[in-house]
Amino acid sequence: MSITGIRGTFFDFVDDPWKHVGDEEASARFLSDGLMVVEDGIIIAFGAYGEIIDEFADIDVTHIEHRIITPGFIDGHIHFPQTRVLGAFGLQLLPWLQKWVFPEEARYADRAYAKDGAVRFFDNLLASGTTTAQVFTSTAPVCTEEFFEEATRRSMRMIAGLTGIDQNAPDYFADTADSFYENSRTLIEKYHNVGRNLYAVTPRFAFGSSPAQMERCEQLKKEYPDTWVNTHISENPHEIRGVLALHPECDDYLAVYEKYNLVGPKFSGGHAVWLSDDEFKRIHDKDASVTFCPHSNLFLGSGMFRLGKATDPEQRVRMSFGTDMGGGNRFSMLAVLDGAYKVGMINNTILDGSVDPAKMATAESERNKLSAYRAFWSITLGGAEGLYIDDRVGSFEIGKEADFVALDWTQGPPGADWHSSLIADGGDPVTMDDAANMLFGIMIVGDERAVDETWVYGSRAYKKG
Repeated sequence: MSITGIRGTFFDFVDDPWKHVGDEEASARFLSDGLMVVEDGIIIAFGAYGEIIDEFADIDVTHIEHRIITPGFIDGHIHFPQTRVLGAFGLQLLPWLQKWVFPEEARYADRAYAKDGAVRFFDNLLASGTTTAQVFTSTAPVCTEEFFEEATRRSMRMIAGLTGIDQNAPDYFADTADSFYENSRTLIEKYHNVGRNLYAVTPRFAFGSSPAQMERCEQLKKEYPDTWVNTHISENPHEIRGVLALHPECDDYLAVYEKYNLVGPKFSGGHAVWLSDDEFKRIHDKDASVTFCPHSNLFLGSGMFRLGKATDPEQRVRMSFGTDMGGGNRFSMLAVLDGAYKVGMINNTILDGSVDPAKMATAESERNKLSAYRAFWSITLGGAEGLYIDDRVGSFEIGKEADFVALDWTQGPPGADWHSSLIADGGDPVTMDDAANMLFGIMIVGDERAVDETWVYGSRAYKKG
């Protein structure tokens, strides 16, 4: 058995900050000098260094100084075979898919190309502080195989699955309902719950999956009930009109997935920009989840996610945040937080401008405001809850897997370190408020350069050069 320790300044969460309006600090935990003890990748002790070191006096301890250590970031929505699509001229969703995405994803049917792409993909995740992700692959089984093989080599907690599309795609890329089913079964048997791999039944979106393929998704979920379901929902108005034309018996987009009994725990609908109030309520009632992808929604002109609606305490929905790389233009979850903050502020203006000035501070607009607490909860413990993996990752609770990132608040674009002089006088954070202010500065001003180290399963997997 291998037991090691990590000493440093730690910041994680014990609760949802949206439940602690006016007292968000109650949702967090801060140790200015803490110790995490890890045995074979699992946290076995965590607390103030001076209080627990005597119990572990004989172990090797790595001291990470002058950094804020948070749980590893969780990306709830990203596309593995779009790594090389980053920066392709956006258009809007459907023409962008046809011009750029489908041709590139088709290249991942070549095993060597997919293998090389997997190395690049995981290198970029780790350099961005992301240790867990829910991932779309492609219609080619070898693409999913190479993804899981690389995830296994790196001992990373991943959720993914063969991506189904059998209509409204080029013939060279589209799958069939039957081949999708058979290949998915083979992949589930080979990878689901093997090591840290988890499998998601993955119809790409209702516009791309025929009724026959949706029936096969329903069949897979019945046969393997502990799998996840990962898809897109209500991303773009043109897409929504296309879906409803294909399914005239359904009143809205969510009803298509409900028709095939896919909506429930472990269901994630990416984007969810144009969901109606009733759809939000049904997602809440069925304990399903949505994923907020601000950069992609802005880059492709899809719209602005209603963060304040998703966090309505009367019908709260589970939620993760996602890069949606390559619709999103960065691998960085820190960049996602910057985009999410700005979307929330714009939503505030829209809401405040539409009501009586005496009532401008509406409940929904207040919930749109993304503090450091709400933000970092959303990409750690909140993201884990959204994906139903909070029993494994997302915080520093004993028994969880030891994935974490060490952030350097002085690093970022030229001139970005100005904010360190305004927070804790340029020194290490002493209080939780110091740490929260530094984290807010990192998410608004910083970028991947703020990620100094990324640790996976108790071992350092990335160190900034």
